[in-house]
Amino acid sequence: MTANVSDTTHLDASSLGAVDSSVAGLDLGLDINTPAGVTIQTEKLEGQQRRILAFTDIPFTAEQVWQVLTDYDNLSSFIPNLSLSQRLSHPEGGIRLEQIGSQCFLNIKFCARVVLDMVEAFPKELRFSMVEGDFRQFEGRWTLEPVVDAQREIVRLGYDLVIRPPRAMPVALIERHIRHDLTRNLKAISDRTAAVFGA
Repeated sequence: MTANVSDTTHLDASSLGAVDSSVAGLDLGLDINTPAGVTIQTEKLEGQQRRILAFTDIPFTAEQVWQVLTDYDNLSSFIPNLSLSQRLSHPEGGIRLEQIGSQCFLNIKFCARVVLDMVEAFPKELRFSMVEGDFRQFEGRWTLEPVVDAQREIVRLGYDLVIRPPRAMPVALIERHIRHDLTRNLKAISDRTAAVFGA
C-alpha cells in the first residue's frame, strides 16, 4: 500500500517478491543494504521504466504485518511523505485507494497523486496498479513470507514496483528518491507493527 512521490505514493499504499524466486537471475543494477535493515535492488527496463525491489525482515507474523499494510485510511499517519491515503468507491466493488505523496526535488516541493486498485491475496500478497495519476506507470505488489527456521516469528516483507515517471521528471532523480523513501517506509511499517502488536 501503498508511495511518496515515489514510493510513498504506491504504498503506498501501497507493494514485492519477498524478494521471492521471481527475483533470482535478474540483472539488477544496484543492490544496497541500508542501515535500517532494508535491502534494495533496482533494474533498468526499457526506456524510462524501472523496477525497484526492496525487502526487510519484521519480527511478527504475516497476519499482523498484513493488518498494518491494509489499514488503508491510516497509512498516511505513519508512512513518511505520504500526505493522504483514503479508500474510494470502486465501480466493481473492489478496493480503490487515492494516495498523495509529497517530496522535495531540487528545493521544489513535488506532490504526486495516484489512484490504485488493490488486489488482496491474504496473507501472502497485495497487488496494486495505477488507474489514474501523475506517473505513466505505477504498479507492483507487496509480499509477505514467513522466514523459515527462524527462532521466532519473522516475516519477510517485500515490495516490488515497476514505475515509469512523468516525461518531465528525470528518471534517475525519481529512482534515487524512491530508494531513499523505501528504506524509511519499510522501517515505518515495522515500527507501526511493533507499536500495534507489542515490541
